[in-house]
Amino acid sequence: MPRFTANITLLFNEHDFLDRFQAAASAGFEGIELQFPYAFDKDTVAERLDRSGLPLVLHNLPAGDWDAGERGIACDPARVGEFQDGVGRAIEYAQALRCQQLNCLAGIAPAGVPAETVHQTFVDNLRFAAEALKRAGIRLLIEPVNTWDIPGFHLCRTAQAIDIIETVGSDNLYLQYDIYHAQRMEGELGNTIARHLPKIAHMQLADTPGRHEPGSGEINFAWLFRHIDQLGYQGWIGCEYKPAAGTVEGLGWMKALAD
Repeated sequence: MPRFTANITLLFNEHDFLDRFQAAASAGFEGIELQFPYAFDKDTVAERLDRSGLPLVLHNLPAGDWDAGERGIACDPARVGEFQDGVGRAIEYAQALRCQQLNCLAGIAPAGVPAETVHQTFVDNLRFAAEALKRAGIRLLIEPVNTWDIPGFHLCRTAQAIDIIETVGSDNLYLQYDIYHAQRMEGELGNTIARHLPKIAHMQLADTPGRHEPGSGEINFAWLFRHIDQLGYQGWIGCEYKPAAGTVEGLGWMKALAD
């Protein structure tokens, strides 16, 4: 059976953020991930994490003004300095929280900038981040995101991500494969995971339509979980979905689909 992390940015919203670490542990999760820890003092987050007894598996690099609709700045040539500063801040948090993987959101391609400039900016920023994180003993991941939910997102397909990883040329750059985003953009989940498994360092899930619990939509998760196990995947799968009702009330899918 895969190992599941609770993405406490989306799950356990019945609790204040700092109380979600213990809520995830009490619900039986083996690990935690989150989108951004930066609104809280890193030592405060570390204390709540330690109290839960769970590892923090993943969080994102700073991604601009999220509340204003920004979804990453890594492809924006006007914000390279801000991106590099964010890498340093992310490393500080990851070290305090003993998190060994950071995800880089490419962001929405800035208007009026040539596509080749957007692409090269992303590649150059990834080279900088991959090297900085390698020195800190942290893996860098990139995640394709569907353009139905986020129109204009620069990195939106698995093959595109693999091409970028090869272009960057770092042995510290990996793929975060989000099953929900991949299903919306391209389908062919089983074969794609098998083809690119050596580069997949982390997975995430939600069903579609709706981005709710597995079993609520069109994806055959029972088959997919067996397939992932048979492939020998050793990483985590993050539960980054929107609970249709309460978080705990919706966790029956784990026993029904993943045992």
